[in-house]
Amino acid sequence: MPDVLHNPFAGPGRFYKGNLHTHSTASDGVRSPEEVCALYREGGYDFLALTDHFMKRFGFPLTDTRAFRTPRFTTIPSAELHAPAIMQGEPWHLVAVGLPADFAPPTPEEFGPALAARAVAAGAFVAMAHPAWYGMTLADAETVPSAHAVEIYNHASEVDVARGDGAWMLDALLARGRRILTIAVDDSHGHFADWFGGWVMVKAGSLEPEALVAALKAGRYYSTQGPEILGIEFDGTDIAVECSPAASIAVLGRAPASKTAFGEGLRGARLPVAGLRPGGYARVVVTDAAGRRAWSNPLWFDAA
Repeated sequence: MPDVLHNPFAGPGRFYKGNLHTHSTASDGVRSPEEVCALYREGGYDFLALTDHFMKRFGFPLTDTRAFRTPRFTTIPSAELHAPAIMQGEPWHLVAVGLPADFAPPTPEEFGPALAARAVAAGAFVAMAHPAWYGMTLADAETVPSAHAVEIYNHASEVDVARGDGAWMLDALLARGRRILTIAVDDSHGHFADWFGGWVMVKAGSLEPEALVAALKAGRYYSTQGPEILGIEFDGTDIAVECSPAASIAVLGRAPASKTAFGEGLRGARLPVAGLRPGGYARVVVTDAAGRRAWSNPLWFDAA
């Protein structure tokens, strides 16, 4: 897991827009893999991870999307992994981005933590999916120390059942000292309008899948429903944020610790972090006038 702040605005490269969680007819989606890739490519995305359900009833698909790449759009071999069972009794849901083509199906005895660890060892970026949607508990999440991230926003879960928010899980893990990242995703299946609602902006040196996965693991990205985070700087005293027009810019720490700037069309703010330091971390949330949000990855003060 990252042990320092990898500020995506400080390093070289450019930002690429991508969706890390979606489905096709290779599992339970309504569009073919070609149609899903076309949807996102024509929607202005630079890359897509098609994460079909890696389950026996679908033939354990690692959907091959290489034929749908172009010079300006790429795909990352990925899947949503499942194993028995979280505390609520539901199978684990783990998004694994950047899996090798020969990744073996889980055995009946391979539970979520072991499956996540095997995916990480195989080179994947692994995230715990939609914690609110299927009742993942903090105790469940703590058994998966190998996961790189947790979904802070899942658009399909929000549109379908108003359970798309994972911020509570992120903050609970951070408060316990877990150095974990966060992602926003669509999780689109196409049964209703569940696309283009949550994505990541990844700063990488190229649009090659390997470069994107490496940048994800390093935390060189931010997540959003629409607002842009244009810059974050930390001078040891204040966090300065630049962004697209916003109604609020917040820097959040452990429990209720926070500093927020409010206004109309805010383009930035400088917020002190003295009251947040005892919690060990801070993260930025930008909210626009429509209520859409963008989220940074955490900054850990002992590493800044």
